[in-house]
Amino acid sequence: MSLVEARGLTKIFRRPEKDPGLRGSLKHLVQRRFKDFRAVDGIDLSIEAGESVAYVGPNGAGKSTTIKLLTGILVPTAGTVRVAGAEPHTDRVVNARNIGVLFGQRTQLWWDLPVRESLGLLRDMYDLSPAFYKQRLERLDEVLGLADLLPVVARKLSLGQRMRADLAAALLHQPKIVYLDEPTIGLDISVKDRVRQFLRELREDGTTLMLTTHDLGDIEDVCERIVIIDEGRKIFDGPLAQMKDRFARVRRMRLQLAEPTPVEKLAERLPDVEVVAGDSPTEVTVTFDRFTHTAGQIIAGVLDVVEVGELHLDEPAIEDVVRKVYAGELLRIPEPGSAHAADERSREKA
Repeated sequence: MSLVEARGLTKIFRRPEKDPGLRGSLKHLVQRRFKDFRAVDGIDLSIEAGESVAYVGPNGAGKSTTIKLLTGILVPTAGTVRVAGAEPHTDRVVNARNIGVLFGQRTQLWWDLPVRESLGLLRDMYDLSPAFYKQRLERLDEVLGLADLLPVVARKLSLGQRMRADLAAALLHQPKIVYLDEPTIGLDISVKDRVRQFLRELREDGTTLMLTTHDLGDIEDVCERIVIIDEGRKIFDGPLAQMKDRFARVRRMRLQLAEPTPVEKLAERLPDVEVVAGDSPTEVTVTFDRFTHTAGQIIAGVLDVVEVGELHLDEPAIEDVVRKVYAGELLRIPEPGSAHAADERSREKA
């Protein structure tokens, strides 16, 4: 069994429906009306030990609700979920020892206690040995720079300082799986880089990571797999490279020509393709749809007109793909196995 296994995971909230104002509130007291809202709608999810998974989607897509179901904070309306063999919402103590959680806008530190005492309380709760606790704290200090934060009361920490302390709290007991919601929010560049490096080391050591983040740098630096959800449903689950290959259909080819050539002449040989002049008379950029043209066809069309000195094919950035997700543009992309996608694979082989 996978470390995380969810089947048909569903969470429905009942939302009151009432008219505005005091009159509407009084009427709702007498005649209650509710509407069901599916925050998570039948999600299947399997995560193996040691995987690093980005769990992304627009605001309100159901990311945080899913994490709360996996941690046992919420009880599923339907479906099943098991983490390290335990059912999170029923085996709460067992599950708590297996997981670490960081919610970017919440804290697990005691607000009126110094960070050192908060971590000491967590040490006792997880029954960590003094030697293990000391070793773990030293390792976290190397990455997060905790020494200056330990004597500070939690409520006096800045956002970046609190995030560092909360990361330490989430990772203190060396959990099997760590759920990280915006783990680098509020961190400066140097600390952010160290945290990402540390997360990669955790992954290599066998710790399973699940990130919900809008920071695309976190995704590219830490994660190998991405799950995209929208309106509570999973719309993609696979490697980052596969996601870009499937959803990012626009390619840009920058060419250095042997001699100046009018872009209009090139455009005649490249129908349905955008050709734009570059900074110098011999530079052009060709933008094309890989579902209708291959890179080979573009090069062949240009060579019919002029020799090419150098060329560079720009690969799509993950930022472009995720932006399309948030804009709701993915539904216009051909699905794998469709006739359109099959035609594309035939052209690429040719």
